[in-house]
Amino acid sequence: MRLSKLFIFEDMKGIVSLVTLLLVSLLGFSQAEMPITTLRSIKESSTNAQRFLAKVSADFDEATVAQLGGRIGSRTGDVLTLRLSASQAELFVSMKGVLYLQKANKVQPNLIRAIPDLRADSVTAGIGLNAPYTGKDVIIGVTDWGFDYTHPMFYDTALKHTRIVAAWDQFKRSGPAPDGYDYGTVYQGEDELLAAGSDTSNIYGNAYHGSHVAGITGGSGGGTQHRGVAYEAEFLFVTFLVDEAAVIDAFNWMQSQAAKRNKRLVINMSWGLYNLGPLDGTSLVSDAINTLSSEGVIFVTSGGNNGDENFHIKRTFSNDTLQTKIDFFRGSNPNLWGQSISMWGEQNKNFGAGITVYDNAKNLVLRSPLYFTDDSRYLDSFLVAGSDTVFYNVAIDAPHPLNNKPHIRLRVRNENSAFNIGLKSYAESGTVHYYNVTELTTDVGNWGMPFTAWLPTWEAGDAFYSLGEPASTASVITVAAHQSEVRRDGVVIGGGFIADFSSYGPTIDERLKPDVSAPGVGVMSSISSFTDANVTVDESIIFKGKSYPFSRLSGTSMSSPATAGVVALMLAANPNLWYDEAKEILITTAREDNRTGVIPSSGSTKWGWGKVNAYAAVQRAEEKLAGVRVLETKEVVLYPNPTSDKVSLSSASVYQVELIGYDGRVVAIGELGGGQHLDVSDVHAGMYLIRFLDGAFKSMLVVVN
Repeated sequence: MRLSKLFIFEDMKGIVSLVTLLLVSLLGFSQAEMPITTLRSIKESSTNAQRFLAKVSADFDEATVAQLGGRIGSRTGDVLTLRLSASQAELFVSMKGVLYLQKANKVQPNLIRAIPDLRADSVTAGIGLNAPYTGKDVIIGVTDWGFDYTHPMFYDTALKHTRIVAAWDQFKRSGPAPDGYDYGTVYQGEDELLAAGSDTSNIYGNAYHGSHVAGITGGSGGGTQHRGVAYEAEFLFVTFLVDEAAVIDAFNWMQSQAAKRNKRLVINMSWGLYNLGPLDGTSLVSDAINTLSSEGVIFVTSGGNNGDENFHIKRTFSNDTLQTKIDFFRGSNPNLWGQSISMWGEQNKNFGAGITVYDNAKNLVLRSPLYFTDDSRYLDSFLVAGSDTVFYNVAIDAPHPLNNKPHIRLRVRNENSAFNIGLKSYAESGTVHYYNVTELTTDVGNWGMPFTAWLPTWEAGDAFYSLGEPASTASVITVAAHQSEVRRDGVVIGGGFIADFSSYGPTIDERLKPDVSAPGVGVMSSISSFTDANVTVDESIIFKGKSYPFSRLSGTSMSSPATAGVVALMLAANPNLWYDEAKEILITTAREDNRTGVIPSSGSTKWGWGKVNAYAAVQRAEEKLAGVRVLETKEVVLYPNPTSDKVSLSSASVYQVELIGYDGRVVAIGELGGGQHLDVSDVHAGMYLIRFLDGAFKSMLVVVN
């Protein structure tokens, strides 16, 4: 008999337990050969829970941790954080699906790492700048759930007064509603906010996500070292109903509040859905965001957390059929319904889709008809095999009114583990994108599940085109996530990798997204003291006689507010920046390193144009305020700039270039350098990027007037 896994206890002196040594001897392993899971610094007699990290496979059942009496803190891909006693840990490693377990090493809190990774510490110190910038006189709007209005993170650095100027809880019915609206409750000023305490319980319960996000973008630290990016900015919070109308209301209310105070506004959106619109920037939410952007609001959003799920298929048809297996989420969620398959085709290209049902022996048991996009309709149906039923419904747009593309949303519910559900789709021609997303009864599921090649001729999914809404919106700054750099004595010794979960671009209409990347792994920030969620508390402080928690979370939900905080610093340096200028600055100042590799001038579907560099971005913002237009790269320059008819490049070499609008679309193609000119006489006035197709230079800004 050979063990697949062994568990070694080591006490504080590193002495291996006698039981393990006997096992080593009896089984004939050398310690160097053993496939072991090592737990360091655990006292075998201890019954106190300690923090662990575990790597698990897809067949690991999270419910087994609770059965042991342990507790899961969070899950990032296949990595869990847990609290276990020593005896529980010994049992845990023998469970199905556990690949590795280690005691959590002590590390620096990651807002401390995130700030230097962003190069924001140089900005707040004012090194080489006109002044230190901390976000003062800028308002950050946060649309989310789980706000603790009393948390010291949202006070000033002296802990005297809150920096929340107003909050709108759209779930609370008692009122008063904001002026011009007939729902929710608004709180204006410190007294009302502190009396309310927090937003009310909603579909997420008494949540905490919003407090964590807000702490990253502008938390003062609350007397701790966990200070956010723009720590003197003010806040507007909206706990919004989960529908498009409510969030658009939230945006407009925030805009009006900032205008009353004559302050610039950046809005963070650490959320996203795959059924909110067509995923190509044409949704109503995207339309509203583009409009508000043109009026002076700057929006920043998370790119999404499905980069490690093969939940997407892009299929180009030639009178043939696609078949794939729909994997189902089998975890515990009280609102779980099934899976939602969203399908988007090409204009004027009809396609059809339906489901098949197989038993575990891979025999076909049932199948639905194929439903085609030649007619808009909705149907609710089911398939029956003996006493078992598979429920499904189909909504068809032919074409969808927002983008004139055919669309099918197929929702399927399968409660029989002996059934395997397949997707079958046919088209004569054209390209169709398919997404497999978990469906909740609250209609807010946003995590992908794989498409798998379960039978020999079937096709598997991938993680490309995995940006949802509003991340696909043209005017927003869409943010990927990476690990913060790990430094020792000022030298980078590790970290910096892209997060496995960070969603890939491009958008399904082939625009490059995300735009940039920022720290989003294990970021420490504030947690609502009112939450009833099961969250691991890493640290807490006492403020005004009450305990306030902090915790580490991972996701593009964390990298987005980090970037929003940087935008607030830029606006503090230059209040005249418009959304397209802010976006251009972040893109052209983004940094590369040995983790990103050389990013082509066209950008990367994983990194965008690189890692956010707050210091370089604020420097550029100052230069724009002073009227300095920095366009030189490697001693070449565009001229004349601004221009009304043509633009040239001060280089003897000739380069193929594209002129890119801020919606990401190619406006013109031509050559620059060597006496060649790019004709822009028919281009609308505005700001554009010149992209060099061979990557010789980074993209350059040109102004057409």
